[in-house]
Amino acid sequence: SMQAQDHAPLLIVEDSPEDFQAMARAFQKVGLRNPICHCETGDQALDFLHRRMSYNDPAESALPGLILLDLNLPGTDGHGVLHAVKQSRVLKHIPVVVFTSSNDERDIQGCYDAGANSYVRKPGDLPGFVRAIQQISRYWFGLVVIPPPLPGTGLSEGADTIVS
Repeated sequence: SMQAQDHAPLLIVEDSPEDFQAMARAFQKVGLRNPICHCETGDQALDFLHRRMSYNDPAESALPGLILLDLNLPGTDGHGVLHAVKQSRVLKHIPVVVFTSSNDERDIQGCYDAGANSYVRKPGDLPGFVRAIQQISRYWFGLVVIPPPLPGTGLSEGADTIVS
């Protein structure tokens, strides 16, 4: 059976170009065929998810099947993005995997309290980094079944847009 996330894009929110390149390569190596979208800041990610600004073409910015989120971002940080996603009726079903170098227990606790679906520490070495991404890919795109996007079209409450 086809899963909801089979063609949904993967949204990577990551301000380090090196980390993003390594992630994209690791996902390709493991055979992920989903489109990969990249936002460098938390504010950009929120515009993407709410289809605002340059992301207002629904064809160009389908809701992601998974969000991979760095915590240390310029402007609105990863905590702010996570809160916004999990408070939104339209977005809250999207799994969020926090992928960050932070080892701070307050970060870990805070992310789970806010509704993060997983918290993964970025390994410092490239082979470990690639392995982590491959395991995330196998778990979230191979194993887990997520609910389909909400039905209906047009605007819902607030700034959330739903496109069927």
